[in-house]
Amino acid sequence: MAFPFRSSHLLQWQLSSTGLILWLAAYFGFALNLGFWRFIVERIEITNGAMLWFAVSLPVFVFVVFVWFFSLLLLKPVAKPLAVFLLLFSSATNYAMFKLGVFIDSEMVRNAFESNAREAGDFVTLSAFLWIFVGGMLPAVALMMTRITYRPPKREAMTRLAFAVAGALFLACVAATAAKEYAAFFRNHNAARKLVNTLNYVYSTARYFQLRARAKRVFVRQDENVRAAPRSGPEKTILVFIVGETARAANFSLQGYARETNPLLSRQDIVYFPNMYACGTSTAVSLPCMFSPKGRRGFDVDAAEFSQNLLDILADGGYAVSWWDNDDGCKGVCKRAPTRIMKKSGDPRHCEGSYCRDEVLLEGLEAKMREADGNTAIFLHAMGSHGPSYFQRYPERFRKFTPTCDTTDIQNCSREEIVNTYDNTILYTDYIVSSVIDVAKKFPEHEVAVIYVSDHGESLGENGIYLHGVPYAIAPEEQKRVPLLFWFSETMKRPGHLDENCLRRKASETIAHDEIFHSVISLLKIETTLYRPEWDIFSGCDRKLP
Repeated sequence: MAFPFRSSHLLQWQLSSTGLILWLAAYFGFALNLGFWRFIVERIEITNGAMLWFAVSLPVFVFVVFVWFFSLLLLKPVAKPLAVFLLLFSSATNYAMFKLGVFIDSEMVRNAFESNAREAGDFVTLSAFLWIFVGGMLPAVALMMTRITYRPPKREAMTRLAFAVAGALFLACVAATAAKEYAAFFRNHNAARKLVNTLNYVYSTARYFQLRARAKRVFVRQDENVRAAPRSGPEKTILVFIVGETARAANFSLQGYARETNPLLSRQDIVYFPNMYACGTSTAVSLPCMFSPKGRRGFDVDAAEFSQNLLDILADGGYAVSWWDNDDGCKGVCKRAPTRIMKKSGDPRHCEGSYCRDEVLLEGLEAKMREADGNTAIFLHAMGSHGPSYFQRYPERFRKFTPTCDTTDIQNCSREEIVNTYDNTILYTDYIVSSVIDVAKKFPEHEVAVIYVSDHGESLGENGIYLHGVPYAIAPEEQKRVPLLFWFSETMKRPGHLDENCLRRKASETIAHDEIFHSVISLLKIETTLYRPEWDIFSGCDRKLP
């Protein structure tokens, strides 16, 4: 049995299939699982002999599981190319989990599949390349230069069966002596399984496609009789709904943040909700969820694309609906609405290469509102504070907080630099939203509402976590708590319409994206069986006629 590499001729080594399985199990179990082992070390408490045995046996447990995994996976025809692929991919995920605090589950796999080249390019950094080169490419090259020897098929099968039996005996021993400790630890730290590199993304990818396959592929109308309620006057109603990106409430001065990141909005007559929670920690989930009538607990992201959402209901109620996208797609929300992709404008004032800054959303907005010949809803999907390239999200004139982190390798910047750069993106968002309100003020003859809400928040290095996408159950507050604000024209606040003072009294309530769908259709006077008054922010805030 050839466990070590040995030279057979120049620049080639030889290794038995058994040696390959054992080497890969050790390498993947430990060198490519740094995020998992850091998670374990930070949380394990050895208070007695049983916990000591748990700590000692866990590495062997992980090794045995990887031996099983590779024994089943590495069949002779595909062993080498499959192992090379896993080395390269797992070195990349090892970097993401250890350096950025990423957890990998089916939702993170969804984010990966729905990312485009620009988003992916933000993660191509020197630091990431070095990790993949050292952790993946070099071992992969060594493997490619190695001749793997196999026993006759029956002996090969018997050897792998012996591995399985030996591993099962060890796990039986662990179960007999430390089952309680294993159960308690992983029940209290359920997220640990999402850090077992390679096994996590193999399982999560299979789970993602399973969920996709279950979803209905035919568009379903839950309400065929949507209609606009009778109106008391001839005014047009115009909604401008701004979907923020990656803006966390913690860094809004409207929220009480010490820095003045909202100097313009603080002077606007807005209603701000400080206790707003997103229904997801990634755009792929939170964006379709906030426009769904079902709320976070009843929401199915795979079915949402084929169900009526807020845009569909408004269109069915007679609104001229349009979606202007300056982010990376609407995640199916705008599938049935006229859509304008802002980066296609190529406006040199605001666009560079594959992305545009959010000022591009202001171009043509006033004209669009002026041309409205009926009730209109315009959805602006902003780039906002999308990381890790925070420094690219605002023009130089908004570089107020310095020094900044002018690289996508944010984990190599100081905390001060990361926060400064992120705060500059919030300062720019303040300008964009305030500018939209200024445009809306030009139409006093209409009922106009401006709504801004972010899709999810962001981690800026707290507890070693960066960006977003942590599973909701364990996600930090910074990724879930988001800003929400409203602005209304005086026409919309006149007697018989909205009582803004009532809304201000309700602003301290804890609410969630669940309320978005129901509140908007209430505000815009749409009648549908999907409406739930208990999820309507405006419920009880109708201004009575004198």
